[in-house]
Amino acid sequence: MTDRQPVKQFFGDAEYEFHLPPELVIELERKVGAGIGSIYRRFLSSDFGLNDLLEVLRLGLIGASMEPKEASTLVKTYAGRLSVASLFMAAMPVLDALMTDAPVQPIANPAEEVPADDQE
Repeated sequence: MTDRQPVKQFFGDAEYEFHLPPELVIELERKVGAGIGSIYRRFLSSDFGLNDLLEVLRLGLIGASMEPKEASTLVKTYAGRLSVASLFMAAMPVLDALMTDAPVQPIANPAEEVPADDQE
């Protein structure tokens, strides 16, 4: 098993680290009522539920050493203000890091990704 690095990304009010270690996968499976393979397939096929997103984020914060109460408060405070697509874009790199050891990076502002030479 490799030493995976936490996913660092902005969520709510600041940049946080998210890490979903194997010992929290059992809790994720319990909370969403599915095995990790099914959860990952749901993410890949866009067949996830809102609770799937919220639990990946909450447990990812806890796995990166945030206190459980603080993680729960942070997710409850900001999740309701974000679109489902934004929550997905925050949760997917966390789950992907667990499954592949090579997380997809958080999606940046598309305007920032266009090289200056390509803008006309």
